[in-house]
Order: sequence, then C-alpha cells, then structure tokens
Amino acid sequence: MANLIRSLLVANRGEIACRIFRTARRMGIRTIAVYSDADASARHVREADEAVCIGPPPAAESYLSIEAIIRAARKAGAEAVHPGYGFLSENAQFAQACLEAGLVFVGPSPAAIAAMGSKSVAKASVRAAGVPVLPGYDGERQDIEHLEARALEAGLPLIVKPAAGGGGKGMRVVHATKELHEALTAARRVAESAFGDGTLLIERYLPEPRHIEVQVFADAQGNCVHLGDRDCSVQRRHQKLLEEAPAPAMPQPVREALRAAAVLVARNIGYRSAGTVEFLFDGRDFFFLEMNTRLQVEHTVTEAVTGLDLIEWQLRVAAGEPLPLAQAQIRLDGHAIEARVCAEDPERDFLPSAGTLHLAEWPRGESLRVDAGFESEDAVPPVYDSLIAKIIAWAPTREQAAARLADALDHTYLAGIHTNERWLARVLRSRVFLEVRHSVALLDRGAAEFSQPHEVTPAALVLAALAARQAPNARGASARRAAPSPWEVSDGFQPNLPARIELTLSTGGRPHRVQLTLEDGQPCEAFLPAPAEKSARQDVGTRLRLAGVTVTESAVTAVLNDERHNARWFLCGAQLHLWSGNTHQELLIDDPRTQEFTASAASGGLTTPLPGVVSAVTVQQGQAVTAGEVLMVIEAMKMEHSITAPYDGVVQTIHFARGDRVPEGSELLELSRAGDSGS
Repeated sequence: MANLIRSLLVANRGEIACRIFRTARRMGIRTIAVYSDADASARHVREADEAVCIGPPPAAESYLSIEAIIRAARKAGAEAVHPGYGFLSENAQFAQACLEAGLVFVGPSPAAIAAMGSKSVAKASVRAAGVPVLPGYDGERQDIEHLEARALEAGLPLIVKPAAGGGGKGMRVVHATKELHEALTAARRVAESAFGDGTLLIERYLPEPRHIEVQVFADAQGNCVHLGDRDCSVQRRHQKLLEEAPAPAMPQPVREALRAAAVLVARNIGYRSAGTVEFLFDGRDFFFLEMNTRLQVEHTVTEAVTGLDLIEWQLRVAAGEPLPLAQAQIRLDGHAIEARVCAEDPERDFLPSAGTLHLAEWPRGESLRVDAGFESEDAVPPVYDSLIAKIIAWAPTREQAAARLADALDHTYLAGIHTNERWLARVLRSRVFLEVRHSVALLDRGAAEFSQPHEVTPAALVLAALAARQAPNARGASARRAAPSPWEVSDGFQPNLPARIELTLSTGGRPHRVQLTLEDGQPCEAFLPAPAEKSARQDVGTRLRLAGVTVTESAVTAVLNDERHNARWFLCGAQLHLWSGNTHQELLIDDPRTQEFTASAASGGLTTPLPGVVSAVTVQQGQAVTAGEVLMVIEAMKMEHSITAPYDGVVQTIHFARGDRVPEGSELLELSRAGDSGS
C-alpha cells in the first residue's frame, strides 16, 4: 500500500479534510491541503503536512476549480486525490481530469459518477434493474411550460429537483398550483448556478416518509458489499441534522430488501469505492431516491457500529487492493447517532451564521467521537457550508446512544456565532424521536417544539451577574488570585453597611436588573426588581438567598434558596455566554459609559440578516409590489434566503445587483408604503 500511494491531496476543507488526514497519517501517507484565501488560517491547513492556495473565497474560483486543484496536486507532488464530499466529489469531469493528470482518484470511476450524477439517468437505470422509483417526470424536454403540464398530470403534492444536484440544494416542494411556476423557476436558477445544469425532474412527494440509506462498498475485482443501513430523517430544508445506524424500527424483510436493492444498484453500474444508495420509506414500501457516489457526511455512524475505517478502505481500494472483508465477515454492533453541529440559528428559522468562533470546546467521554473542522478563534466564512463539526455517540442500545449524544451536546460550548447543538439535544430527548415517530417532515410540523425557552430564569440571571462581576478579574488570570487591591474589587463597599452592587444584563434587547448584596465580600442575597411596566415600586421583584458562591475562569456555582445551580460561562467583549443544561443564554452586560447611539436605517429600508451573495433581484425601481412578494434572493452557506416585501408598496431604490456580495446588515433596497409619496 505505502509503495502505491505515498502522498494524498484532499480537495476539500473543514472537518472532512481533517478526518481524511487523520487516517492518512496513521497509514504513513504525506498529506496535502488546499485552501482558498478565506481559509488561509483554517484548521485543515494547519493539520496538513503541506498546503497550497488555490484561489479567492468564491468556491467557483477555488474548491470548484478543477484546473486549480490539478495544478496544486502537481505543484505539491501528490500521487492521489481524495475529493471528500460536496464540491467536486461527484463530478465525473474532475475524476477524469485526475486520471488524465496521472493522479489516483480516491473514488469511483468517472463512468459510475456520470451514471448516477444525473437523477434522471439514475432513475432510468435503477428502474431498469427492477428497483422501485417514485412516479414523475424525468424527460428531455425541459421548457417551463412543458414541465408545468407534466407536473399537473403527476398531481400534487410534488417535488422539483435539479437533475444534477445533491444535498437537497435547489429542491422545491409544491403543494398548490399557484406555487408551481415559482418553484420551477427557482429550482432552475439554483441548478444553473450551483451545478451548471438547469435540467429538472419532477416526482411524487411523499409528505411524511423516512429517509433510509444503505452504505455500499465495491472494489475493482468485482466484490461488492453493504455495511448496513442508516436513518437520516431529521432534516431541515432537505439537509440532514441527525443520522443513526442501524435504521431503527425497520421490519426485517424490508431491511433485507433495501440492502439487496442497494447492492444491485452498485453492481449494475460497475461501482468501485464507497457509495450510498438512498431511499424513501413510507412505512410499508420503499422507493429509490438517489445514489451518492462518494463518502457521506454520516459515514461515521457506520464506522461506529462496524468498527471499520471507511477512509482506509477507500485508500486501499483506490490502490488496487480488494475489499478487506467479505459480506459474511462484516458485523454490526450496537447503535450510533451523529449530530451535525452547524453555524446556524434554529431560533431564526436556521438562518446561517458566520464570523469568528471565539470559543470552541468540544465534549469528551466514553464512546464519543468528535470530527471538528474548527477550533477557538477560527473564522467561519459565509461562503461555504455551515457544517463545523460532527459529534458521534455509540452505545449498546439506541436509547443509550441518544442519551449519551444529548449529554455530549450539552457539554459543547461554542461562542461567537450561532450554532444548533442544544436544539439538537432537545430533539434527541423528545418522545417523537425516541419512539421513532419522526419523518423528514418533523421540523415542518413543529420545529418550535424544540426551541429554547425565550424567558431567562431568575437563577440564570443571578449566575450571569455573579460571572459578570468576576469577569474583569477573571479574564486572562486566575479568578482565585491572592489579595487583590481594594481598588480593583468592584463590590460596592460602603462603610458600616452591607455592600450592594447592581448590574443590568440584556437579552433580546430586554434589560434585566440584578442587585447583589455582599457581606464580608461574599454575595449573600440577590434581588431582581420587577420590570418598570409591571410595577412602579422599587421593592417589588424576586428575592433569593445566596450561599456557596464560587466563580472560576469558566464556571459559576451558587446555592439559591437552598437549591444548587451551576453553569459554564464565557465573556466575549461585553457579551456574556452562559450555558446550563441544554440552554445557552447570550447576555449583554450594559455599561452606560460605553453605549453608543446610531441613526436608524432609512424609513422603508430592508436589510439582510446575514452576509451572502445576491443570487436574484426580482423587482425593478418604481415597481409596485404586494406584501409577501419576493424582492431579492440572497445565497449564503449553500442556502437561498428570500427577502420579501413586509407590506404593499413601491420599490424606491435598489442598492445591490445580482452577483454582488453583501455584508450582514446591509440595506438592500428601499420600499415606500402604498399611498406614500416617497421613501
């Protein structure tokens, strides 16, 4: 093996690049990273033996540039290229370019990628092999009028997909006839910009199926096996969030038929390397969805239950070796669940988040695995996928694995950007998940069920106040340093009287006052005055006895009214982060001396809530629009976000054009209300 592949370039970034490097190093293979200007100081660059810059931040000019990656491989003297997942991993032209450049492509043949790369071609192929597929339209005629007619023939609801797509990008679900034209137009726009191919397919939409997939593996000698199945039904916008192996609550005859169908699909196209065949399961029947001709994000749970290293298998098969095990030798043990920790805000409809990850503290524990692409103070760019890490838990049973993973997510501490780990912990503890009553429609039905409580508790406010009081002395030094000067201690000292200090902490723009009473320098009481709108009296509020207060650089503990409370805390500027259980509070420490007043945006201004690129401007200056009408579309972290009119009005000014990059908070356009003379 070592004589065949001695150096490996990973044509990817983030956690998957770090993951591949880990196995390559263990096998004695020299590792080579590629990076865009946005990733110059990224973790995968730091962990590689060598790194080559391949271009500016836009993926089309770096990670999606075949020429740039081949050039980097030649420059670094790479013998093989691993594509990871996403980007060029399912691009037959890239696989062919690697072979023509004399590089070993760690993946299937260009022909196999092409066979499954088009969903239309793939459906025809598996249909011919006798594998069930959903009814719909995947023909060559692609004008919008014809697609609309065929869609209406198929009946609603239906789903529109880019034929060359993957990962759920560009998919549109249509429930009503009036939605059809916009869905087809939007799907084509994404298909052309993301995949360079505007071909669409239409198929029947199953409202509440489960997403089941089978991991297959094949070598050049004709051996093909499956490594079990997975359930990936917890999704948002067709993007997976929780994945587990094996798929729970599956009738054994269905499970065996699924696995046999997956192997049949792989054999039918002469497949080689790791691949995944995906199905929709409606509780009785299953239907072929697509085949991913690459390693999956969720390969980790298969590794956890089989004890195998799929990256090593890929490298050995790419080097010409046969599969290490036959089907009869493969054993599945226990249950594993993976959580995708993403830079997004579940409380704001999973809006992507970007910026500096000031704190990244990953969990540790028995049968836990963390595949992370970021560390503290790493930058999370707005131009790539939102995935920042995966946390995987294994246990003998599904219930134990879910509990172990939820606890691990509770002990994950991330600050600087919005992330979803505690939201996922609440899903893992829900009855609907534990009783396997969920489907791909789980979040469409009730994402709010897993939201964090909006009201911050009195205990959390007191713990935050105690941490905030200690914060100036704790940053960069031990909170327990000996004999500080009296002038350094902000304890509200008054001669012959108990000391009192007051702090104001804001959450969501709402201020919360906390008064601490100290005796001999130790807090002994906390008082939370009632909000002014609820009482004009200063003595009305919540009063709590305080004892056993301990504040360290990262933790705060206190006994409040004889009940012990503790939390993890972190200060970033004036922002105090407080974690307790599966809640994460972000509180602003108000300081009147540093408050600034800024002019509000122009009347009628519409701003973007996230950094991104304008992918469409659907209106013109002077155009009359109605409330809810799409004005502009922003693409960020592989997702589209529509900017809609909040009321009937007239477009006064458009500040950005298609293709422009917009920073977070940018004023996009100005809209006057209907009947007004101007903005």
